[in-house]
Amino acid sequence: MSTHTIKVPDVGEGIAEVELVVWHVKPGDVVAEDQSLADVMTDKASVEIPSPVAGRVQSLGGEVGQMLAVGGVLIMIETDADAVSTAAAPPAAAAPAAAPIVTPATAAPHARVAPVASTLPAPAAAAVDRPIASPAVRRRAWELGVDLNDVKASGTAGRIRLADLDAAPRSAVPAAAFDERPQLEAPTDSVETIRVLGLRRRIAMQMQESKRRIPHFSYVEELDVTEAEALRAALNARWAKTRGHLTLLPLLMRAMVLAVRDFPQINARFDDDTGVITRHQAVHLGVATQTDGGLMVPVVMQAQTLDLWGLAAAVARLADAARAGRATRAELSGSTLTISSLGALGGIVSTPVINRPEVAIVAVNRIVEKPVVRGGHIVVRQTMNLSSSFDHRVVDGADAARYVQALRALMETPALLFVG
Repeated sequence: MSTHTIKVPDVGEGIAEVELVVWHVKPGDVVAEDQSLADVMTDKASVEIPSPVAGRVQSLGGEVGQMLAVGGVLIMIETDADAVSTAAAPPAAAAPAAAPIVTPATAAPHARVAPVASTLPAPAAAAVDRPIASPAVRRRAWELGVDLNDVKASGTAGRIRLADLDAAPRSAVPAAAFDERPQLEAPTDSVETIRVLGLRRRIAMQMQESKRRIPHFSYVEELDVTEAEALRAALNARWAKTRGHLTLLPLLMRAMVLAVRDFPQINARFDDDTGVITRHQAVHLGVATQTDGGLMVPVVMQAQTLDLWGLAAAVARLADAARAGRATRAELSGSTLTISSLGALGGIVSTPVINRPEVAIVAVNRIVEKPVVRGGHIVVRQTMNLSSSFDHRVVDGADAARYVQALRALMETPALLFVG
């Protein structure tokens, strides 16, 4: 009999502790080599930790929601070959291929990293047929009453994605999950208690720190985007089939990149612990993206080097990767300026929270048609508000206003987007 103490792995980038999001095993369980043990959360990504040995779970090193130090005890596994081989384990076909073990520098949301364990030889264990899925997918499957064993996986190495649940045969999902008709039932005063864990907890902490540390001030300006929309329609009519479809977002991103040349204090990061402002020549543009797991900010690196179609393609690729849980840590880090858009849900005005340690964020509100006086005549124009927030410790009010007015000038005369 031998006991392996498996420690919390070093996931890179100087991270000293991780949050324990979910256990996939419990004491007494028989586990196979490379079977998923737990998911932990860093500041950016959820990391799946596989077992380097086969054996029986002896004890767990923490509870869900607890912060664990890197190098601390994660789990202890007993590797008694006789006990493992005689344990009652459900018969199964070959287990699905495990996701590849990646290095910390490329660890993605729901990536797998190798934990620290002793190097004694591990005995063989009974195959465990456990579908590979992230905590968000497992939670959604539980809500729908779906058995993940019945769902066809489309992700890398047999990983089940949220889209796979939507495509699951209706027979695998209880009819009640699709029944949206109101149910007549007696009035109740039910209470639901939800623990804030994982990505949602990290988002909460980031927003709290941003509001606590940064003295925000907001500036809202109305833009006439009639000409920009006409240009966008013309570009799509001419090149959509060969270069891709353009939304208004790439035009706004291009305007932000051009306008920031005259306002370097906008494209900056402020380390308020050391009192150092770092201004950047390159614009690494964060794009706030809503995912099933919460808000993420994938980054279009070197945005100043891309044309409208390059920006559109980068946003589409990064947003898809973020929503599918494939975005790497590098793609979710290093932004110097952020844009946020809720599309048709953008409302009239908003007060966006700065993506700390950046010093500015631009939020896009919805486009509306309304009568506008032009040259003494009332005409119908397409208008849209930009709601921007700035760190008042770094950006003066007048400079913030001038920057937004520069954005307005570029968007209202969109030919300027192709100059410079």
